[in-house]
Formats: sequence, C-alpha cells, structure tokens
Amino acid sequence: MNLLKALAAVSSMTLLSRILGFVRDAIIARVFGAGMLTDAFFVAFKIPNLLRRLFAEGAFSQAFVPILAEYKNRRGHDATQVLVDQVGSALTLALVAVACLGIVGAPWIAYVSAPGFRADPDKFVLTVELLRITFPYIVFISLVALAAGILNTHSKFSVPAFAPVLLNVAMIAAALWLAPWFDPPILALAWGVAAGGVLQLAWMLPHLVKIRMLPRPTRRFDDPGLKRVLKLMAPATLGVSVAQISLLINTIFASFLATGSVSWLYYADRLMEFPAGMLGVALGTILLPSLAKHYADDNPADYSKLLDWGLRLTLLLALPAAVALAVLAVPLISTLFQYGAFSAHDVMMTQRALIAYSLGLLGMILVKVLAPGFYARQNIRTPVKIAIVTLVATQLMNLAFIVPLGHAGLALSIGLAACLNAGLLLHLLKKHAIYAPQPGWTGYFLRVLVAVSLMGALLFYGMGPAQWWLDAGFADRALRLSLLVAGGVASYFAALGAMGFRPRQFARRAAE
Repeated sequence: MNLLKALAAVSSMTLLSRILGFVRDAIIARVFGAGMLTDAFFVAFKIPNLLRRLFAEGAFSQAFVPILAEYKNRRGHDATQVLVDQVGSALTLALVAVACLGIVGAPWIAYVSAPGFRADPDKFVLTVELLRITFPYIVFISLVALAAGILNTHSKFSVPAFAPVLLNVAMIAAALWLAPWFDPPILALAWGVAAGGVLQLAWMLPHLVKIRMLPRPTRRFDDPGLKRVLKLMAPATLGVSVAQISLLINTIFASFLATGSVSWLYYADRLMEFPAGMLGVALGTILLPSLAKHYADDNPADYSKLLDWGLRLTLLLALPAAVALAVLAVPLISTLFQYGAFSAHDVMMTQRALIAYSLGLLGMILVKVLAPGFYARQNIRTPVKIAIVTLVATQLMNLAFIVPLGHAGLALSIGLAACLNAGLLLHLLKKHAIYAPQPGWTGYFLRVLVAVSLMGALLFYGMGPAQWWLDAGFADRALRLSLLVAGGVASYFAALGAMGFRPRQFARRAAE
C-alpha cells in the first residue's frame, strides 16, 4: 500500500470526524453556551477521554502494535490469534475494574481534576453525576483501540479512522433531541458519549471477523507477548501522553480562573485537534506498523528514510496550518461557535488560547511522528525521560504565564512544552543513529518558509477587521471564511509548485 494514499484515506476519515466534531461543538455552544453546565460536562468528558488517550490510544497502542507486528511477520496467524485473544481478555477485565472504580470514586476524581469547583456545590455535584455516566466510555473506546491496532497492522487504516464519526453523531443526536428530556439538559450529552462508545465498538467487530482476528475470550494469560505488552505499558503511559497529563493539570489551574476559562480552552483545543488529528494522529497511525516491520526485519536504512518522509510531510502541512490558525483565529471561532449563548466576549477569550496553542502546533504533530521512532523499537525508557523533563517544564511555564496571561498562559505552556518534547526526541534519534536526515533539508525548509509567508500575508490582509466577524451573520462569515481558506491553500501550493514541489515526490510504500 502506498503510504501517501493511506495517509490521504485516514486524513479524509479524520476530516469527516473533525467536521462533525465542529458541528457537535457548535451545537453545544448554541444550546448550552460557555458557563457552569459546559464547564462541568467538559471536565467530566475530559477524564475518560484522558484515560482513553493514556491507556488505549497511548500506552496500549504503542506497546501492543510493535509486538503484534512482530508476531504477524515472524510467527504466523495462529500465534498471533493467541496473542490477540489473551491481550483482549486481559484488557477487558482491567477496563471493567477501572470503570467500576471510576463510578464509585467519581466525587474524589472530580475533586482532584477540578478542585476549584468545590466553591460552587451545584457545579461540583453536576460534575460527579456526569462523570458516573461517561466513565464506562473508557471500556468501549479502549476495546476500539485494540481493534484499531489489529486492523492497522493489517493495513486496514480507514475502518478505525471512521469510528470517531459515530461518537460525534451520537452526541449531536443527544444535544438536539434528547436534551429537552433531561434535567439538567446537559445530562443528555453524557449519555450520548456512552452511546458513542458502544456504536464505535459495534462498527469494528465485523471488520475483525473479516480478517479472522476477532479476539476470543480466554482464561489463559501465559503468552510471552502479553507479558511484554504489559511490561511496556506502564512506562509508555507517561511517555506518549505527557500532553494529555498537562491538559488535565491545566484544567485544575483553569478551574480557579474566571468562569468560562475551562470552556475557552476546550474550544481552542478543539480547533487545534483539527490539524493535529488530520496530520499528527494520521501519520502516527500509518507510520508505527511500518516502522515496527522495518525493525523486525532489521532494516535500519528504510527505518530512517521512513522517519525522514514523515518529518518532511509534517513540516509541509503543519507549519501552514499553525500560521492559518493564528491568523484566522477570530474568523474561525466566530463562524463555528458565536451563536446563541456563545458571546463575542467568548470569541475573544477563545482567540487568545488558540493563538497560544498554535505556537506549539508543529511541535505537537512532530511528537506524533518522532515518538513512534522509539516505540517501534520497543524502547520505552528514552521517551519517558523526555516526558518527565517536558512535564516539569510545562508546570514551571504554567506558574510563569498564568498570572500575566490567564487561561492563554496555560495554552502557551502546552504548546512550548510540545516543541521542547519534539526537539529532545529528534536530538536523541539522531544521537543514537536511529534517524539520519536525508540530503536537501535546508533548501526544503527555506522553500516551505517562503510559501508559508506568502500564504500568511494573504490571509492577514484578506481577513479584515475582527469586528466585522463579530457582527456578521453566519452566511456572510461562512462565505468569506471559505474564500479565505481556499485562497490560502491555493496560494501556498501554487508557491510550492513554482518552487518545484510535486506530490509524487512523497510517494512511499508501506512495509510488507
């Protein structure tokens, strides 16, 4: 399979999911605004979502996929099926236990994750109730991550990439049609999250049957591969999820700030997830299985070249995305969210967070490409050491930025820490001779920089005053924003084309 085509397929599914995600958030903003109800829901949704990223898509996937690829390449179908059965059974048992603990311990979890909410008893009680509804989501979505790892190792990238669409559909339906039946209405969103987890798992199961890799229940847990997965998971939890831990700590800080701070950070983060998901998550998804196969085949040259390919694509696509988010912050936020209870003040507060986040977008996406360079080799210690340094640096920056910049300072610390994380990962990949840059990087970087500068200038002057966006209606905003985005994309790729860039230069086949 051509990796560029695989990236396009995964990115397309991610684009659909992100579009529905924005529709979902626009509906939430219109129905519920940015206040006590949404603060409580976003904290309640953040906890199981954090656990998903920590244990499912983070530590579990990074530990499981390289070993699964090794079994598939070297040991055949039967041994691979045994590994899948035992990992699936062990994961299910652990997840049910975690979900039960989460439901029982919801008050303590709410207190730790948003201690500032204790000053408002109604907000705190609501957060606890929402947590108890959303916590079982971790069971279903983690099993989805298991299925995704199996399918991705078999180069079935589009199926897992489509699954998040179903979560957004469930939450949209809950907000539009179920909310009036609940008191308070925000409870409907929590039930939408739970339903979304069930739908995603149901979507994956037939595809696992098709490739004859459906996990079967077992009482045996003696496969060496299972023990290796478990051994790798604990340190990988911190190594791949430092950004999510930082976001949780930021929520704690934000809970002490002005009402709405949690929501402003959430909406800015949602906009950041658009390019981060389309490029960062997609690249990490398709790179890890191929890197693991190159490592299993003892092919360091192709391993290095594949990393170089990922880094060049990241620079090509992430840098213009970061500039566009910073320049078009007000147009994007006002067009997507400024309706109903979401005010012009909310737009400007969210803009501050988005600009701060955008400064670290390139670093956030680079981490998604560079971390698999270690995890595909089953090297956990190096990323963990970097993660600890990054986490400490993030909290020091939080303390430095929160007073002068408020919630935007928390976003800035996340972005700058991601750049530090990426820089350290790259340095050590080169130091240990895992990655050697291919020739032509200086010229490549300069040409991308020229094209990005032209695009940024066009967007800045074409955007006009911020007040126009705050006063205009949806149709006018959407039309003008569409023209700006189309013009920015066209100018960027036209400039690249004039300097010799061609899509075929990025064609590359997946490791077989």
